[in-house]
This record gives sequence, C-alpha cells and structure tokens, in this order.
Amino acid sequence: MADKNTTSQTKQMLIDFGPLVIFFVSYKFYDIYVATAVFMVAIVGGLIASKLITGRISGMLWFTFGVVMVMGGLTLFLKDPTFVKMKPTIVYALFAAILGIAMLRGKLIVKNMLASVLGAEAPDDVWRKLTKQAVVFFLAMMVFNEVIWRNFSEDTWVNVKVFGFTGAFLVFNFWIIANLLKYMPDLEATAEENKKGD
Repeated sequence: MADKNTTSQTKQMLIDFGPLVIFFVSYKFYDIYVATAVFMVAIVGGLIASKLITGRISGMLWFTFGVVMVMGGLTLFLKDPTFVKMKPTIVYALFAAILGIAMLRGKLIVKNMLASVLGAEAPDDVWRKLTKQAVVFFLAMMVFNEVIWRNFSEDTWVNVKVFGFTGAFLVFNFWIIANLLKYMPDLEATAEENKKGD
C-alpha cells in the first residue's frame, strides 16, 4: 500500500510541476507572453492528466489553475508581466494563510494531505510542528519571490522560479519525510509479509 501511495504521489508531483517546465522551455525559445499563454494551456492539460492518471485533481493543482488563469489572463490582456511575476507571491501567501488559519481552528491540512499517502501515524503534535514549518516556508518563499522579481532581471526571475523554487520545494519535502520516517511503516518488513502471503 505504501509503495502504491508513494508512486501515486510521485506521479502527482510530476503533473504539478510539469507545466512549470513547459513554461521555462517556452520562455527560453520565445518570450514571457508566449510562455504565459503556453503555461495556461499546460495547466489545463495538467488537470486532465491528473484526472486520467491518478483519478483525482489535487487541491494544489486546482488552486494553481485558478491563480494562473487570473494572473496569466491579466498579463496577456494588459501586456504587463508584473501579474505573472506576482503569481507565486499570491500563491505562497494564500497557502501560508490557509494552513495557519486551519491549524488555529484545529484542522491539520498537512496531516490530511500526507498521512494516508506516506502511511505515517504521527501524533498531532508532530503534524502541528510540520504545519508551522510549512507556514514559515511559504512565507519565506513569498518574500523571496518579491525580492527576486523586483530587483533582478526577468531572465533571473524565470531561472529562480523554475530551478530555485522547485529545488526549495524538493528539499522541504525531503525534510518533511525525514521528520516522519520513524512514524512510517517498515517497508522491508511489509515486503517480507507480502512475500509470505504469496
């Protein structure tokens, strides 16, 4: 079960970040406006792929879709790249707000998202700690995006968005998994049990 869930999560990550790679390639060959238009189409493709491959559409993908359509649409309509550059700021700020407010109301969204996927049976104190760290992470990403797009070239912002932000997300995901390892099932023991069952 854990292997299937991990595989499903890997596929979902590829779907979530796939449009970003397409945005980067489009920008390198064309410009910010073409890349934005292609990104908007890629997000729609991501929704369809997610439904076909995993049978569901993640909240992250739905949320990203909404913000991309609005900010991307404004970028193309007004011919102003400021909107697409501010998109990560808005996304990270709202993620931090949603996680923080939900936690104050006794709801641990990080637990709801990851407990079944990773098979981690951690106490709520651990999930609460990880939620606080996620809030800080998203706030830091929000500030970082503002600093980059306001003070550096467009090329630099695109490179940081694609490689820097993606790398930061991967590192943070590894950090979360490292904190949950002792609460996750022993995969070797599970594999042995499955062999005995066969």
